[in-house]
Amino acid sequence: MMRWFYRMLVVAALPFAATLFAIRGLRGYPGERRGLLQRFGFGRRQSANAIWIHAVSVGEVQTAVALVRSLRDRYPNIPLTMTTTTGTGATRAREAFGDVVDIRFLPFDSLGCVRRFLNRVQPRLAIIVEKELWPNLYGECAARAIPVVIASATMSARAERRMQKLAPLFRDVFASGVRIAAQSEVDAERFRRLGVAPSRVQVIGNLKFELTLSAQLPEQGAALRAGCGWQDRVLLVGGSTYELEESALLEAQRRLRREGIDLALVLAPRHPSRFESVAARLQSDGVVYARRSQLDAIPTRAPDVLLLDTLGELMGAYAAADLAFVGGSIVSDVGGHNLIEPAALGIPTIAGPYVYNAPEVAAALRAAGALTTVIDTESLITEVRSLVTNEDERFHRGALGRAFVENNRGTLERLLGYLEPLMAESLARSTTTNR
Repeated sequence: MMRWFYRMLVVAALPFAATLFAIRGLRGYPGERRGLLQRFGFGRRQSANAIWIHAVSVGEVQTAVALVRSLRDRYPNIPLTMTTTTGTGATRAREAFGDVVDIRFLPFDSLGCVRRFLNRVQPRLAIIVEKELWPNLYGECAARAIPVVIASATMSARAERRMQKLAPLFRDVFASGVRIAAQSEVDAERFRRLGVAPSRVQVIGNLKFELTLSAQLPEQGAALRAGCGWQDRVLLVGGSTYELEESALLEAQRRLRREGIDLALVLAPRHPSRFESVAARLQSDGVVYARRSQLDAIPTRAPDVLLLDTLGELMGAYAAADLAFVGGSIVSDVGGHNLIEPAALGIPTIAGPYVYNAPEVAAALRAAGALTTVIDTESLITEVRSLVTNEDERFHRGALGRAFVENNRGTLERLLGYLEPLMAESLARSTTTNR
């Protein structure tokens, strides 16, 4: 009954969803304009069965970069298709892979849209990065004997409670159609409790540890500092921030500057739709600021704040930083964003208390001495003051973070080994079919 109700609900919601994405395209949201037909499952047909990777948005696309490149190297004759849900994710994927990977939008989860998509891509294997769960999509993959692997799979306690209420939608798929390559034993056990057969659950690790650091990052960081005239200022980067966190960071800067601490600030809002409102807020507050999209013109006055209103440049900003605050972590209903990125660059990292998207990573970083937790504006100011005035401590914490990331690499090789038998089985089927 629940499955039937879900299918009817999806069909009823399609006109509203289509209207929403059409409006987003007309308003110029990055990457959205070309995607509406793809969301209904249309698009060109693959000439051969593809490996399909789904990464919901920018963060997941970044997580998948090393995996996609390794798959391309291992299986050069098999096409790769990547789907995303957001326009910003699609834009980042095109920047990362160019024309080598077929980039599409994930179809709406109606049977018609899903079937059109699968008919065109004909995936031999589906790899879902982290935690996307769609009943009709997974069910249709199971019906077509397409293996589905949730790679670097994670499940928070809050998400598990929600999923328990929807268990009938996923019961058959979880029992027979999905394999879980979990980040941790905690994640693995949550998937087992949801009905995934224990034989199909294995702890593989967190793909975020496999991020590829471009050799150009130090140069990009130095160029950003030079472009703002910040060669001699201490720089705090707020990555993937929300309004409450931007307020805290701006207040920290104001207070510390009154104390004579020359602190520069980069704000990188999580959602591109907020770029204009953040710029308007900085303008109305009388902040001397610049926008990254306009930084090619040398500012007549060194800004105090840089608004990172571009995509794909957060790592370059982290490379310029003396310390970093990772957003989504003071906002209680978000759960925190990627703590590994600044740590991998050796940047001492600060976050709020709400890091339930990756609690094991946060706990391990804290235990390693590479992450400090703050709970409000006052504790943020205290921690920033401490780090800004103690260069040796910044270097020490940064080195601990870099070592932590290096010591936790290896997920990619384990995942590729996990996928190997599925690919061998798929290739054997293809050979038999073509005879």
